[in-house]
Amino acid sequence: MLDSQVSPPLEAPRGIYPARVDDKGRLKLPVPFQQYLSALPEKKLFATSLDRATARIYPIAVWRETENALRGARGEDASRARRVYFSAMELGADSELDGQGRVLLPPELRRTLGIENQGVHVLADRGRIDILSQAQFEERRRAAAGDPAADVEQLEMAGLV
Repeated sequence: MLDSQVSPPLEAPRGIYPARVDDKGRLKLPVPFQQYLSALPEKKLFATSLDRATARIYPIAVWRETENALRGARGEDASRARRVYFSAMELGADSELDGQGRVLLPPELRRTLGIENQGVHVLADRGRIDILSQAQFEERRRAAAGDPAADVEQLEMAGLV
């Protein structure tokens, strides 16, 4: 096969984008996220929360890996994994990207996280899409603004940036 026919590896979008959950519970994704999800071989998604604070949209292949890891936990982690898995199942549901770039979020997930008919922020992380409420976004922003120069200096000394 010629190099020009080889498709580049699929990469999730970088950055944090504003978005909105409408009054019917549909999250309108920014275009880069729509393009990312549309390019995946499987169109099925799983929308849930593991921590009851951050909503997550998993491409089904990524969710299967997470689900298998939770189900396969042993030792000290087994009871913790069962609790997290229960929360994911209670709050989660299968979904798909519709023709207008929206993903329907389960009602219990929207109510628990307080994101019904609200502005949110989305970012890609480890193959999934994280959805932050405005309050959660502001909290993370404040934490990140603590002492960024010192953080960068420490990371540079560790060879990480």
